[in-house]
Amino acid sequence: MKIGIFQFFSKFGEKEYNLNRIENVLTHVDADLLVLPELCTTGYQFISRKEVHDLSESIPDGESTRRLMAICRRKKMHIAAGVSERNGDDCYNTSVLLGPEGYIGTYRKIHLFDEEKLWFQPGTEGFQVWDLGPAKVGMMICFDWIFPESARSLALAGADLICHPSNLVLPFCPDAMITRSVENRVFTATANRIGCEARGGKSPLNFTGLSQVTDPSGNRMIQFGSEEEGVKTVRIDVTLARNKHITSRNDLWEDRREELYQETRNKK
Repeated sequence: MKIGIFQFFSKFGEKEYNLNRIENVLTHVDADLLVLPELCTTGYQFISRKEVHDLSESIPDGESTRRLMAICRRKKMHIAAGVSERNGDDCYNTSVLLGPEGYIGTYRKIHLFDEEKLWFQPGTEGFQVWDLGPAKVGMMICFDWIFPESARSLALAGADLICHPSNLVLPFCPDAMITRSVENRVFTATANRIGCEARGGKSPLNFTGLSQVTDPSGNRMIQFGSEEEGVKTVRIDVTLARNKHITSRNDLWEDRREELYQETRNKK
């Protein structure tokens, strides 16, 4: 299976520009699945609820999802991309999974980061895995990385590959995703953005880039620089993610001691 990550700079509030940029670049890309950054069509640093509401859209009939689905049909590929979703009066930081046949699924970010708590509702439907044929795929978004339960939930549900749209500003994630891959024996594809946003008198947000794909042994198969733009692709062997043996005597799932995984309490 050939997967890719697209790292680029999103212009805040200029959905038409961002979608045109995505479409123009992907015209020249050959991949089975491509991961785009978090909130890749809107930008990230909102300054009001009204602004969030105005820039968000319904799924799957909103402009961003429709145009991304058109790319999937034309290129016969799958796309996982972060968009700002509006559902009634509520807005969500969402990742959509799309394919040649259209809309496949949605994940609403569960662990909201910093000011996201002012603008978005947290997701309540948990982590899901979709069988695309060549691979079973799950999604998480940006700050979900810091909670080991996110990737573990997806791996236990059968994910071979975790798509990870991101707008990272903390420096720790690229190394942490190596651990997420190793401790779950899965591939991870983190698509981050680059650039800076400083709006409404707020402190600048400097996005860290360094998008990467890691394999079940923790190897970085591909990685971007901190300011680099473009698409990188790599072929993965999904059967590696289905072998949970660490040694001939240690199976990652069979060795779990769930009955002992409880909150530690001080003994009197």
